[in-house]
Amino acid sequence: MDAAVTDHLLLGIDTGGTYTDAVLFSEIHGVVAKAKALTTRHDLSVGIAGAVEAVLEQAKAPVSSIGLVSLSTTLATNALVEGQGGRAGLVMIGFGPEDLKRDGLQEALGSDPVIFLPGGHNVHGGETLLDMTQLDAALPQLANQVSSFAVAGYFAVRNPAHEQRVRDRIREVSHLPVTCSHELSSKLGGPRRALTTLLNARLVSMIDRLIGACEGFLQARGIDVPMMVVRGDGALISAAEARLRPIETILSGPAASLVGARHLTGLDNAVVSDIGGTTTDVAVLDQGRPRLDGEGAVVGGFRTMVEAVAMRTFGLGGDSEVRINDRGLQAKIDLGPRRFLPLSLAAVEHETAVISVLERQLRTAHVGRYDGRLAVRTGLPDHLASGLQLQELALYERIGAVPVPLESL
Repeated sequence: MDAAVTDHLLLGIDTGGTYTDAVLFSEIHGVVAKAKALTTRHDLSVGIAGAVEAVLEQAKAPVSSIGLVSLSTTLATNALVEGQGGRAGLVMIGFGPEDLKRDGLQEALGSDPVIFLPGGHNVHGGETLLDMTQLDAALPQLANQVSSFAVAGYFAVRNPAHEQRVRDRIREVSHLPVTCSHELSSKLGGPRRALTTLLNARLVSMIDRLIGACEGFLQARGIDVPMMVVRGDGALISAAEARLRPIETILSGPAASLVGARHLTGLDNAVVSDIGGTTTDVAVLDQGRPRLDGEGAVVGGFRTMVEAVAMRTFGLGGDSEVRINDRGLQAKIDLGPRRFLPLSLAAVEHETAVISVLERQLRTAHVGRYDGRLAVRTGLPDHLASGLQLQELALYERIGAVPVPLESL
């Protein structure tokens, strides 16, 4: 390709639940090249490398022509919609158990542990004495049961001192990532701020893996340029900031699609639908800009305090689970919200293991409840499986890198 075309290029990378896409963009000539590769859950850098190498080969562009890398992803959104993410410990300072009933916090918490500590501040920043006795007693055990912590203090937006003291104690004992609510939002509304902090804590390890994988590939390939991450409102933030506040990357993939739709169509006003492997996202272009949700992004049924595009996200995509629900008087077909690895794709990657199981199941006289269903690890690091119950851990250990039929599990 002409050297003038491949000079001063921007490299865009989008890692989704199914595919990783790469595009080379010139501010003068537009899209120069585009390519995609399968997202490799066991090692995200493999999928990133596949897409980027393909797009560089297509454009015949040297890496020296790249001036900026921009990363967007739906991994955070998908995790919240599917109810996934790391197990997090929630520390509430100055709150009581009744506060869990507000803003969906109890539902979001699920079976994750929560500790209530005396302390916090009033609306003027006045202090109630902080007592960390319960935290000190629970920390040694909790450190082995969660992959991160979330800390929310009463009126911490007026005075964050107690959140900071609790954060420092947790880091000192557990050496795990800690998210404080005052770092994410300055808005009042303690339970919803705690909810946002909890969801952020669950995503820290996942987004850290993605950014680390991308940085590792770029360094190995000699692409030494700034790397930015798309935020949920379509703006760009540094990779370091995204690592600390990964919840700001929820809806970053669809937000990037909105900006892209505006550029490709030239339309100022439009409804844009982004259909992926895990979710379908619908948003609006209003006078050439993504319409933002002033109340905070809603993902997986939870309203957060994250400013992002006004979007409705549904757990329905190309790889969504299809199942027959026969519990009522009339059977019906349910779709989503869980994403499954399609059998056809699993058979490409693990031909012998998958085909042999399917052929054996076809030869049986009766259809089995678990026919055509297999389990395989996605490559999640072992330390992120912390907090599993004994039965869950025993099951987890029986699932390996090669698909295993559910009937044998």
